[in-house]
Amino acid sequence: MIRFAALMLPLLVAATPLWPDPARDMVSVRVLPGWRMEGGRHMAGLEITLAPGWKTYWRAPGDAGIPPQFDWSGSENVAGVAFHWPVPRVSWSNGMRSIVYSDRVVIPMEFDLPEASEPARIAAQVQLGVCEDICVPVEVGFDAVLPEQGRRNPRIAAALLDRPRTPAEAGVEAVRCGLEPGAEGMAVTARIEMPPMGAQESVVIEAGRPDIWVSEPETRRADGVLIARAEMVQVEGRALALDRSDIRITVLGGGTAVDIQGCGTD
Repeated sequence: MIRFAALMLPLLVAATPLWPDPARDMVSVRVLPGWRMEGGRHMAGLEITLAPGWKTYWRAPGDAGIPPQFDWSGSENVAGVAFHWPVPRVSWSNGMRSIVYSDRVVIPMEFDLPEASEPARIAAQVQLGVCEDICVPVEVGFDAVLPEQGRRNPRIAAALLDRPRTPAEAGVEAVRCGLEPGAEGMAVTARIEMPPMGAQESVVIEAGRPDIWVSEPETRRADGVLIARAEMVQVEGRALALDRSDIRITVLGGGTAVDIQGCGTD
């Protein structure tokens, strides 16, 4: 979950695009207010609509992508947010892999509310990368009230169902990670014992820390084991210490995905 201070700051103008014409129509966003849940939480959604032929990026965008970034400093009665990312797709351009959404996507957002019986206000600046033949960073602001009750939104509910499978659901038997010094940082080799997910399997490895860059893995199968090897580099050139429990592995294939948090020793 991403945590942030619930500051009483001036609110942003709702859905105000900050890029110049003629690029104005390539992406738009709107908030789906959603419903109040138990335990001081609220489920809302961010609907991103893209012009035909354009795409935007998943949380780990790949070597050619721009990760989405959120600044929530204008929000009220909000202590944190957890994103429920729908299954993305793999896109290739000039030999480089990107993990993307196209057309329209709803990203469910689960907010932690300090005052569960009160309204909440989410005011954010969102930085997105959008691409067609070229990639353009754009910034958009939104401002919305999360009602005390609200109603269950079918678009949010459908996006929650379009989630990666758990390791148990995908038949993952074991996940082990070997770590060793790499060319500039550390090399990680993940060995995942699981059934194949179609002819084309892609693996994304995340370090669980924003200061660590992870390369696109080299992926292969051997004796029924999916093997993915990637380089990890501390972006400021400092020494790299890594906890295997922080490593997050996503396997994509066959129109679905598997989300694996943490791995054991090799």
